[in-house]
Amino acid sequence: QVQLVESGGGLVQAGGSLRLSCVASGRTFTSYAVGWFRQVPGKERELVAANGGSTYYADSVKGRFTISRDNAKNTVYLQMNSLKPEDTAVYYCAADPSFFGIKLRADGYAYWGQGTQVTVSS
Repeated sequence: QVQLVESGGGLVQAGGSLRLSCVASGRTFTSYAVGWFRQVPGKERELVAANGGSTYYADSVKGRFTISRDNAKNTVYLQMNSLKPEDTAVYYCAADPSFFGIKLRADGYAYWGQGTQVTVSS
């Protein structure tokens, strides 16, 4: 079993930055596919960024968000710059051991964190 715990969310003004962290415990996830998703009420969970050998970004965040991982710390980060009000959501990290690559679908991930709220004010 892998437990994921996110942190780093909060309230920020438009144009500001936040860095989300996701710490994994239970197993090292060096060879896991990892992703950051976000969700707003009434909408499906949306993939923001993924990492698994290569990197994927949703068009809406390209050039503003960066996903990275520190395998020594078993941690995945999401650096979010130039934040916009439409980035407001609960952000979740996810991990899956079955395939080291880019997983685009939420149902492809076995492990999820509890989520962290990001609110961007205009």
